Amino acid sequence: MAEQADRDQKTEDPTDKKKRDAVGEGDVLQSRELAAALVIAMGAVWLVGMGPMIVESIMTMLAEALRFSPADLADFDPASRALRLAAIVALPVAALFGLTLLAALVAPAMLGSLGFRGGALGFKASRINPASGIKRIFSTHGLVELLKSFAKIALIGAVGWFVLRGSGDRILGIGRQELGPGISELGSIFVWLVVVMAGALLVIAMVDVPAQFLQRMGRLRMTKQEVKEEGKQSEGSPELKAAIRRKQFEMARGSARQAVAEATVILVNPTHFAVALRYRPGYDAAPVLLARGRGALAEAIREAAGEAQVPILSYPALARAIYFTSRTGDIIREDLYIAVATILAFVFNLDRAMAEGVKQPEVELPAEAVFDEEGRRG
Repeated sequence: MAEQADRDQKTEDPTDKKKRDAVGEGDVLQSRELAAALVIAMGAVWLVGMGPMIVESIMTMLAEALRFSPADLADFDPASRALRLAAIVALPVAALFGLTLLAALVAPAMLGSLGFRGGALGFKASRINPASGIKRIFSTHGLVELLKSFAKIALIGAVGWFVLRGSGDRILGIGRQELGPGISELGSIFVWLVVVMAGALLVIAMVDVPAQFLQRMGRLRMTKQEVKEEGKQSEGSPELKAAIRRKQFEMARGSARQAVAEATVILVNPTHFAVALRYRPGYDAAPVLLARGRGALAEAIREAAGEAQVPILSYPALARAIYFTSRTGDIIREDLYIAVATILAFVFNLDRAMAEGVKQPEVELPAEAVFDEEGRRG
């Protein structure tokens, strides 16, 4: 009941990290049916391509094994004779081994599971625990595997029966043929049987691979709490994030302090955006943007301006317009000249304006220079 409740709670698809961890532990998509089908198919290819050669090699080996020369009787060397006989069939046997190895590699490669994973070799007590083994045998997964085995045996047996039944007359006729033609006829029937059984196994594999994929995804499904905990681990603890923000702020403040030291005025919005402008009559052809920022960087610019005693004026629309239309080190856009010139005239006479109680001037912007906080015109 507890396991059923746990499965009911696992309603979320596995995250990328969950999938990577599972692969590292050896839980990959695999299908024994596909591997078996490919091995049998490679065996059929070997029989078709090298069947006559292996038959000829075996006959040659038997003839050599039964042939003795006077030298063999006088100085018999079993080891060297065994090596000579084995060399006769070495090529076709090596070809069979190579094709089988290729099939063993192709099967996981087709499923994207080819590779070495050290985590799968780690010791797990559950692997040698008899209770865990019995539990796996009598679990739902064990029952499904048992039914699949019965279905596979039934299908392959039926296919083999129909092939042999259709070749009954040919099999009976072998006894009336000479040895060579009889062996050739029997070999062709056997090759056809292997080819058909390989086809049946491939059909089983086409059903098994999607089933294995669904079962694996079911094993990897997560509860909402697991997804939440993983998100916290990926993003880091609140303390770590706060430390990162502090580090970023310190770096931003250091770069902003140097730029703001040369600034003539700081325009803000009033907390989200900040731009530092410089205009030196006779040196700058037009106002230059020394620094710009939003969020933490804007805060750093304001703080640096306070330390350097650079005037800070609140012009939200103009601050956004300069932020979204100019790059650091460039002069501001031409259609903002009048607005910025009005503010600079006020800043150059700031002491007198404060003494006379003059309010900071209002400025107008062209419609194409009006932006919201997301940078959208309007």
